[in-house]
Amino acid sequence: MVEDEEHRGERLEDGDAPVGLTQRAAVPDGGPDPDLLLDSPNPGRDPAGPERRVSREELRGGVLIRAAVTALAAVVGFGLWLGARLNEHWGIYAVVPQVVFMLLAVWGLAGEQRRRWEERRARGVRMSLEKVDALHHCDFEFAVRDLMRRDGFEAERVGGAHDDVCDVRGVDADGRIWVVQCKHKRDGWEGKAIGVEVLQRLNGTAQTVHGAQFAVVITNGRFTLPAVERSETYGVHLIDRGRLELWAAEGRPLWKLLEGVKPARRLPGQRRRRRPGSARAAAGVSASGRQCRPRAR
Repeated sequence: MVEDEEHRGERLEDGDAPVGLTQRAAVPDGGPDPDLLLDSPNPGRDPAGPERRVSREELRGGVLIRAAVTALAAVVGFGLWLGARLNEHWGIYAVVPQVVFMLLAVWGLAGEQRRRWEERRARGVRMSLEKVDALHHCDFEFAVRDLMRRDGFEAERVGGAHDDVCDVRGVDADGRIWVVQCKHKRDGWEGKAIGVEVLQRLNGTAQTVHGAQFAVVITNGRFTLPAVERSETYGVHLIDRGRLELWAAEGRPLWKLLEGVKPARRLPGQRRRRRPGSARAAAGVSASGRQCRPRAR
């Protein structure tokens, strides 16, 4: 027993005491005893103790409460000030409810009109890819025109010998002009892919000749990888076979298939008047008619 105590004492003197859950922490000379700190009536004075974190949380909570009370007081004060100002002009109490009621009525009427128009659009033209593949290239242009009309465009076929790379021209309800180049492929996806040169030609005439805000190439086939990569550079939107199916067969509106294009804010019945340049396009459309000569594809 004596040997164990002596041996234990030697180990403690060497400072190699084993670490345990009940071991006392070493206290430097002159430092307070941790047991005394726990029994102290004000343990929060210890900057390293856990009670310091609690007091910080309490302080933070107090700041948040004071900020909330200040904000509430500001809102109440503003309400009292506004009420006092309105009391000086009591007639506004009769005007404000009428204005609010009229705004709600207009908002509800606009929502109802848009809902009814969306229902009519959803019942519009639908066309499967098999039917699209069987069309002549001229009929494909007329099909694109009809699909644009379904979505609320004023659309006309312009394709012909002097169409300036515009097969279908459309104007949406906000007056924005859309120029569409149609590329029909007999073999669909298996046909020859459309290259960058088509995008270059359309980019050269869409804005300068037709004054268009949007230029689109629509095909029942596919595009080459360089054409897809450079479409944003030329500012031309691409509708390939997959997107054409969503548009023609499933009935999605055209603008939802294009990135970065917002729908028209107005409904078709609220469209702006045609721009002066549209008269020339309308004349070209009437001259072209529904018939066209077969051409190589």
